[in-house]
Amino acid sequence: MELTTILLILFILGYLAIAFEHNIKIDKAASALFLGGICWAVFAFTGVSISILEYEIQHHIIHISEILFFLFGAMTIVEIIDTHQGFSIITDKIKTTNKLKLIWIISAISFFFSAVLDNLATAIVMSSLITKIIKDKKDIWMFGGMVILAANAGGAWSPIGDVTTIMLYAKQYVSESIILDIFIPSLVCAIVPLIYLSFKLKGNITRPLNSEENEKKNNHVSKSERNLVFILGVCGLLFVPVFKIITHLPPYLGMLISLGFLWIVTEIMHRKKAYNLKSKLSVVGVLKKVDTPTIFFFLGILLAVSSLQSTGQLDSLAKYLDSSFNGQTRDGIYLINIFIGLLSSIVDNVPLVAGAMQMYQDLLATTGFYQPDGIFWQFLAYCAGTGGSVLIIGSAAGVAVMGILKIDFIWYLKNISLLAIMGYLSGAMVYILMQ
Repeated sequence: MELTTILLILFILGYLAIAFEHNIKIDKAASALFLGGICWAVFAFTGVSISILEYEIQHHIIHISEILFFLFGAMTIVEIIDTHQGFSIITDKIKTTNKLKLIWIISAISFFFSAVLDNLATAIVMSSLITKIIKDKKDIWMFGGMVILAANAGGAWSPIGDVTTIMLYAKQYVSESIILDIFIPSLVCAIVPLIYLSFKLKGNITRPLNSEENEKKNNHVSKSERNLVFILGVCGLLFVPVFKIITHLPPYLGMLISLGFLWIVTEIMHRKKAYNLKSKLSVVGVLKKVDTPTIFFFLGILLAVSSLQSTGQLDSLAKYLDSSFNGQTRDGIYLINIFIGLLSSIVDNVPLVAGAMQMYQDLLATTGFYQPDGIFWQFLAYCAGTGGSVLIIGSAAGVAVMGILKIDFIWYLKNISLLAIMGYLSGAMVYILMQ
C-alpha cells in the first residue's frame, strides 16, 4: 500500500474520531492534534527530501499561525467584553422569546455582521451572545447552527468577509463588483433554511436566570465601564478588515493591535481597584477563560488538511474535476464549483481555492470565464464560502461554534446539514439563473 493511500485512510479515520467524539469519549481536539501530527509523520516517509519537507511545513505553519493568532485574539476580545457584561447592551434590546422571531433576528445580525467583519469573528461573537439569551442546550445548538449558515453566507458576498474571498480579492481574481453579483445568491442561501424553519420551529425559548446584577456587584463594573469596553471591543473587531485594506498586512496583526489596545485601556480602567477584583477583570484573568481546546482543534485540522495539499492530492483532485466536468464550458464550471463547495465541507476551503487559483492563473489574461471577475471566480467565491456549512467542521466559523458551544457533530449532521444543503443549492441555482 502506498504511503499517500495510508495518509488518506488516516485522514478519514481521524475525521470519524472527531465525528463520533461523544461515542468514543475522546475530545475532538485530541483526535485532531494526533491526526495533524501523524499525517505529517507519514508524509516524511514518502521519499520527499528534507529541504522540501521543511519548506512545505514552514509554508503551511505560517498560514495556520495567522488563523490561530486571529482566532485567539478574537476569542480574547469577546471574553473581555463578556467579563464586563458588554453583551447586555444587545441582549437587553432583544425582548422576544419566540423561537421563530429570534432565529430570524440572530441570523440577520450574523449575515450582515459577517460581511463587514469576517465569518470567523462573527461566529465567535454570536456564539457568546446566544448563550446570554438562551438557556436550553438544544436551542443553543439550533441557533448556533443557524449562525454558522448565516455567517458563511454573509461572508461570501463581501471582499473581506471570508478567508477565501479575501484571497481572491487580494490577488485581483475578483473585485468589489462581487458585492452586487453574489449578494442575492448569498441572501437566498441564508433565507431558504429560515423559510423552512418557519414551518417547523414552534414555541418559545427559555432565558437563562438573570445573574447580571450579581455579577456587576461582584465585579464592580459600572455602566460606563461596560459601555466603553463593549464599544472599544466591537470597534476593535471592525478595525481588523479596515487595517487589512489600508496596510495589506495579514488580518491577525490588526486583531492583535485591537487586543493590545483594549488590554491597555482595561489596565488603566481597573488599576485603582483591589487586587482580587482587578485579577478577575484584567486580560490576564480573562485569558484563563479562553477556549484553548478549540484553538488546538483548529491547529490539528489545518495541519491534517495541509499535509494532503503538500502531497499534491488536492491539486490532483482539481485536475481530475477539470477533465471530468469539462472546465472549459459554462456548465462544466458550474458543476466544478458546486462540487468544490460540497468538498469544502470535508476539506478546508482555503487549500481548495488556492489550488484552483494556481491551476487557472494562466487564464486570467484571457477573455471569458476565467478572466478577473469571470463567472468561475465569482461562483467559486460563493460555493467555497457557503458549501462548508454542510458539515460543522467544514468552515472556520463552524469549527469555532462547535468548540465554543460544544455542538455534537452527529447532531449537526441530523439537524442542520440538510438546511445547509437546501440553502447552498438554492443560492447556486439563483446565481446560475442570473447569468
